[in-house]
Amino acid sequence: MPLLGGVRPPIASLVLLLLVVAALTVICLAGVPTTGIPQAVLDGEQQIAADTALSTRTAIEAEAKSVRLKAHAYPATTTTTPTAALKALTPVGKAAAGRMLLDAHSGKLLASGGRTVPLAGVDVARTASGHGDIPPRLVTASGARELLYFAKVTLPAQQDDPDQDQYQAQGGAERQWLLVVSEALPALVTSGDGRTAEMLDTNGTVLAGTVHGAASRTAEGGLPGKATRAAHASGSDTDASGSLLGAATGSRRVVAGWAQVASTTGPGDTDDLGLVVLTSRTVPATSTAVDYSGFAFQAAGALVGVALLLWLMLHFFVQQPLLRLFLSAGRLARGATGGPEASMELSRPVPVHGFGELARIGRALESLRGQLLGESGPQEIPARRAPGHRALAVAGVVMVACWAVPMIFLLDRADTATAVPAPVLADQQARTVLATHRIQQSLDQSYTELNDATAALAGASRDVQTQVLRQALDEHKQYRSLYLLDRSGNITLRVGETPLRTLVHVPHGGGITTVNTSGRIPAIAAYAQVPVVKGKAPAAGVVLFGEIDVKALNSILPRPKLGTVWVTDDHERVLAASEGYEAFESLPNSDLTRLARATQGAPGTPGTATSAVHLTSSGPSVDAAAPLAKSGPTARLGWHLVTAEPAAALQIPAVQAQQRTMLAGILALAAGAACLGWLHVVVIRPLRAVAALVERLAGGDRRTVLHPVNHDEIGSITRSLELVRQALADRDRAARSAPTAGPSRPLREHTPQR
Repeated sequence: MPLLGGVRPPIASLVLLLLVVAALTVICLAGVPTTGIPQAVLDGEQQIAADTALSTRTAIEAEAKSVRLKAHAYPATTTTTPTAALKALTPVGKAAAGRMLLDAHSGKLLASGGRTVPLAGVDVARTASGHGDIPPRLVTASGARELLYFAKVTLPAQQDDPDQDQYQAQGGAERQWLLVVSEALPALVTSGDGRTAEMLDTNGTVLAGTVHGAASRTAEGGLPGKATRAAHASGSDTDASGSLLGAATGSRRVVAGWAQVASTTGPGDTDDLGLVVLTSRTVPATSTAVDYSGFAFQAAGALVGVALLLWLMLHFFVQQPLLRLFLSAGRLARGATGGPEASMELSRPVPVHGFGELARIGRALESLRGQLLGESGPQEIPARRAPGHRALAVAGVVMVACWAVPMIFLLDRADTATAVPAPVLADQQARTVLATHRIQQSLDQSYTELNDATAALAGASRDVQTQVLRQALDEHKQYRSLYLLDRSGNITLRVGETPLRTLVHVPHGGGITTVNTSGRIPAIAAYAQVPVVKGKAPAAGVVLFGEIDVKALNSILPRPKLGTVWVTDDHERVLAASEGYEAFESLPNSDLTRLARATQGAPGTPGTATSAVHLTSSGPSVDAAAPLAKSGPTARLGWHLVTAEPAAALQIPAVQAQQRTMLAGILALAAGAACLGWLHVVVIRPLRAVAALVERLAGGDRRTVLHPVNHDEIGSITRSLELVRQALADRDRAARSAPTAGPSRPLREHTPQR
């Protein structure tokens, strides 16, 4: 019967796996780059481009939404004139933007204002004929590129009237006007000294750009063309991004990132524009004196030596003695069953090799051989006092641990002060600043939308005001509730959920505020004064509040490779976070708290962003903090944005070497423990059981039946011992049944001689 399992597979697997770990150590550590641009710098520039594209996309979509909402909410009547409608649809402060009203069916100009709107190549009738929202268009005006935003203005049906104006449609059908707004491309928001951000069209032409400090000259290296080609190669995937390397100048090189300005969740307002954001800066090429390849070969050689020692130890102390016992037990079984070669099989003594359980089994087999020959009777085997083979397995684990533990905890440790390259730290700070802009965009938009709603509340009846608030709540999903407060702080009108908490002292003006300072959920609200219209009834309340859902704020924070993000108040208490948190709790550690406080400037100033590398229990962490806003309704809040990204998540050479060194140690320790544990389960523990049984059999126990468990060497030894037991039991029964026949003759006298 073939042997299944046995002593060979765990020993062979142990040696093979350790050799594989040694090879992986060489491959992984020798592959850590020591010169050039770290991958973390390329990834950081790619993410900065993606963050800039996201801000641009948000700005375009917010403007398109604002234009549509104003057109949809405009209370047109049968007597409304295009000039009056256009004036009402023009937001305060944007009178200089190009605006016009067109007849949706004929394309005829009805009213215009501001700059000239470039409509060349735009089929008005076809554009307005479709259902749903009309996406923005990219057009050329006086050599510059602008965006056209569209919205439909629906007027009630007009009865036939021979005196109706020329802009009114004939018949009783509902009329439609098309509002067209022309605005410049949104300004690119980026951060970081020496960084350039550019907006590209589908041909790689630079449409707009911003510069911080000394700019890198991206156009000379052909980076705009490379970026647009890479964006086109991404196919229909939205939110595609990547990184590029530009020209080198001495020890410095241009690093660029590109990202599409496209929707991440399916069809969006920016999908058809074909815009690409390109960011770039020059960074120093790193050159480190650490020779990871030399260390890799030394560590691998040491592990090969450990594997060889383990193989020699297990081969000579376990495998070879066990195979010899397997052959000796087979000879005893053949001799016990009789036959022409029985005396020859029993004539050779059983060799006793090694120590522990194998030595015990060998001594017991030799005693059984003597009993089969009739040379001796049952004899007690003295209890073992030397360590067994279990100590050998523990020694093997210790040998592997002597190599693995220093690899895991001591060798190739990344220095907190120098492990993270300066460009990576600067990128974390720049991305934190970009994240503050996204939050400011969201909060400022909430305030703007709330302020727009107050115009419809002025002088309206309570029913109309309720309808206005419900419509605003449906259109702006970031609000939990909308409510009006009187000067006493009482709610006079509310739609949506019950506010978490309201202010006792009603503020003047408008802006963003925190309503509570404790509790399970932060209550953040935008507020605006309801204007008083002369000659009309006052509103039900004097201040309109919109309580912002903190979940909407949390959803803005997560970004790839930015780490954990926290929004804190002016006392460094957490208001929102990208991961689980408790409201108004402190930041996770004192280093982050000090970093947030370091952003505070002199009294009356907003402060500046800062960054640092801190050592945590899991290794170096790249941290940054920035004031939330320097202008607008959120500037006076004193909020901060804090980010923390573990250096282990970034492809930094020193950190990569530490990770791979630790991984090699963990793999070696796991392989050694697993294979030696396997050896203990299939060999050492069964050997202990067999040793106890064979010693009892040698001591005269003929009743205990020996059942083999596995089809391996130990199982074969157990089967042989069972045959020996049966032979000795038969002889004992024969001796008891014939007490007067004289002493029993030894087994050799019944064996025919050749």
